[in-house]
Amino acid sequence: MHEYLIAVLAYIFIYIIIDVSFNLAFGFTGLVNLGHMAFFGVGAYASALLTLHGIPWYITLPASGLIAGIFGAAIAAITVRLKGDYFQIVTLGLAFIAIAVSRNWISLTRGALGLPGIPDIIKNNLHYMLFLFAVAFASVIVLYCITKSETGKIFQAIRDDETATAVLGKNTYLYKILSITISTFFAGIAGSLFAHYINFIDPTIFDLEFFVIILAMLIAGGLASISGSILGVTIISLLLSAISFV
Repeated sequence: MHEYLIAVLAYIFIYIIIDVSFNLAFGFTGLVNLGHMAFFGVGAYASALLTLHGIPWYITLPASGLIAGIFGAAIAAITVRLKGDYFQIVTLGLAFIAIAVSRNWISLTRGALGLPGIPDIIKNNLHYMLFLFAVAFASVIVLYCITKSETGKIFQAIRDDETATAVLGKNTYLYKILSITISTFFAGIAGSLFAHYINFIDPTIFDLEFFVIILAMLIAGGLASISGSILGVTIISLLLSAISFV
């Protein structure tokens, strides 16, 4: 029972990073990035591959976020000019592309066999859960400060009326890229933490079922609310855990 509760809390802290970062793009900027979990998977695979090749976790953890963020910026530079449903459809396609790549680039990802033996960051589950809490807390603080900053206010202005924001002299194109970049950076960090927690990843990490759960957590807590994201994650996670336990 003790280990089960530790596992539940560990997943909650990982989900909080994913959900709050998703809320930055979706809730605060109005960019419905349906491919958000693809960057979570990119972070997980990047961290797994780097550590399996002998690179220390304290390098691979931020590196995974940077790799996911770079991919996010590159994709955003192409897609954020699209409006509404077009943007959503293109970003949703990222998830299917990520699944195809992870399954077929066997020399890198081992395909459906996945990557086993990913090293632990901290072997003790309780201590790793506390480490996850610290990273989640720091991530929430950073993202909260961003939403309260001038940049965060511009994100919200773009969400409410992009044309008016552009008229006021703000480069909405670059700000939307920045929002996606920050969002995907933290998704990559969450993916790295997840990979080192379960010590194994495979293409199922990109499944839409996982994304639907994250989306449900976000909707349950409310858009454009950091505290709401945390509450939504906690409620849905505890509900799912209770059902699984029963």
